[in-house]
Amino acid sequence: MELFYLIVFGALGVVVATMELSKNNKDRINTPSAFNSFKNNYLLVYSLMMAGDWLQGPYVYYLYTTYGFGKGDIGQLFIAGFGSSMLFGTIVGSLADKHGRKRASITYCITYILSCITKHSPQYRILMVGRILGGIATSLLFSAFESWLVAEHNKRGFEQQWLSITFSKAIFLGNGLVAILAGLFGNLLVGSLAMGPVAPFDAASIFLAIGMAIIISSWTENYGDSSESKDLMTQFRGAAVAIASDEKIALLGAIQSLFEGSMYTFVFLWTPALSPNGEDIPHGFIFATFMLSSMLGSSLASRLLARASIKVESYMQIVFIISSASLLLPVITSSLVAPSKEKGGSIKFAGCIQLIGFCVFEACVGLFWPSIMKMRSQYIPEEARSTIMNFFRIPLNIFVCIVLYNVDAFPITVMFGMCSFFLFIASMLQRRLLGVAERSRQDKGRELEAEPLNI
Repeated sequence: MELFYLIVFGALGVVVATMELSKNNKDRINTPSAFNSFKNNYLLVYSLMMAGDWLQGPYVYYLYTTYGFGKGDIGQLFIAGFGSSMLFGTIVGSLADKHGRKRASITYCITYILSCITKHSPQYRILMVGRILGGIATSLLFSAFESWLVAEHNKRGFEQQWLSITFSKAIFLGNGLVAILAGLFGNLLVGSLAMGPVAPFDAASIFLAIGMAIIISSWTENYGDSSESKDLMTQFRGAAVAIASDEKIALLGAIQSLFEGSMYTFVFLWTPALSPNGEDIPHGFIFATFMLSSMLGSSLASRLLARASIKVESYMQIVFIISSASLLLPVITSSLVAPSKEKGGSIKFAGCIQLIGFCVFEACVGLFWPSIMKMRSQYIPEEARSTIMNFFRIPLNIFVCIVLYNVDAFPITVMFGMCSFFLFIASMLQRRLLGVAERSRQDKGRELEAEPLNI
């Protein structure tokens, strides 16, 4: 392996370790043992859920190729997954609010385990069913667990600021450390132990089953609006009205869709960007480097969120601008650095520059997740939390499906330029959100000051 990759990984590892070990009292929030026990239980479950998800990711495409399917057939399977998440996401989100977030979390485990089981079949129809189940599970993963956490946190009377601790630790572990370990474990199963490309999916099922057992035995149920008189359409209308009537929620949804749409597009683009001429690059090691960068971002987020004087709406403007600039690097390098015509070989100079930029983007991803979770906990009403969060994913899934369908229609620089532009728009919307939030706080302050006069 080239020294360049080791230097980048080592430098990131040193920075992450230094940031974690150098935290002082200003960077930490003292919390009671009751909260720590609650937080650790959630982090254990969330890490197991993410392990079940990360184990599958690197091997889905590879498994389909071993069954003899071409790029077109595989693309349709991926589109089915995102389409399923779009179509069924709002339904399962509403059901989670009405019938319980604990039940929805258990449903996620069962649905994803069934999706893993379908990977044993080489039949296209069964694999399609598996992708549809996986899309439903993804909607539950990114709504039910967070909704349960926020509701349970508030029900137990914990301070609102303590939520940021759980959010940042969940991303640091679940989207960072667990992702790296899952990648190494999957490589061990498929490579060293030669257990076949289905082995990571079987391992994922085991982790999901363990997490489900912990949920069943230790979680209590909570709801959004469980009124029997409200059917799904009433819940949909209520969520739509909440988004339309509160500019903060609408802005938050647009920002989330723009960032996550660019992030999922990046997943499809980084490999051809770093190896345009078939250069030999260590995909697994680069993936681990990206996850280490994400850990760096989540570690920084924990410091920022621990300070009550720093507004999350304020620093996220900078995060979006930096992420926009980092994804513009492939466009810049293509115009400033002469393209190499050499086929194969090691990564080129332009690829090295882009890899550093991509690590910066992944650090922004690590900052984004706990920060957007914090803003969602502040602005989204509890009675329709899961429904609204899945409403946010509708434009995201439409965007990703369009990108997947047209991924070969445009040059890669155009795709990166588009993502950079969307992230710049997100920074402008974030600036707008900051202004709206400040005015809302000021209005509430004036109302509180006026209350004694009305007595």
